[in-house]
Amino acid sequence: MKTIGLLGGMSWESTAVYYETLNWMVRARLGGLHSARCLLFSFDFADVEAAQASGDWDRARDLMVAAARNLERGGADCLVICTNTMHKVAGDVQAAVAIPLIHIAHATAKAVAGSPSKAPLLLATRYTMEQDFYTGYLSGYHGLDVIVPPQDDREIVHRIIYEELCRGVILPASKQACLEIAGRAIAAGADGVIFGCTEIGLLISAADFSVPSFDTTTLHAEAALDFALGGLTAS
Repeated sequence: MKTIGLLGGMSWESTAVYYETLNWMVRARLGGLHSARCLLFSFDFADVEAAQASGDWDRARDLMVAAARNLERGGADCLVICTNTMHKVAGDVQAAVAIPLIHIAHATAKAVAGSPSKAPLLLATRYTMEQDFYTGYLSGYHGLDVIVPPQDDREIVHRIIYEELCRGVILPASKQACLEIAGRAIAAGADGVIFGCTEIGLLISAADFSVPSFDTTTLHAEAALDFALGGLTAS
């Protein structure tokens, strides 16, 4: 089994889900006492969020690159950025190391492409919904027609993520707000829902929708494990 390098702590709430999901998946595939072989660099998210909020993406990039190099030196065989938003600097991170970076948007696009959905709604941070690094990857590289909510709805989702989910706060009213946002988009033609923030799956689930949904945390962990296990099977 190869070693997965996790760039986490952004927030640690979803990084904990990555760790748990990877280990459950290894147990399901290999059985017995097997668990995921991984290294974790966990940021103080306040440092990263401050760079995001001020638009200092150079600072955010430098933090990510330094951490990625630490994981590579520590023995990681691949990298997983445990957040959709920080894939804004994924190209710089990949250029800084020799080991492969498992891209969350690639894992997501494969899942969407293998489903009936052609025009999925993206629920994510404002950065991920509004900037081209993520929607452009999905639409340009994979040909998907990604739908983002209108501005007022984007602000609601962004606030819920940073002020609640990243702090471990799960509120029924916020779930209802997200479901209403998704419902309006589906009524307007969206035929799927991408949980495009790794915390969104803490609030909503596939059971909440009649259209296909795509939990990027789970899809990303699965892609990383496919790489780490290669052809390994239960013995």
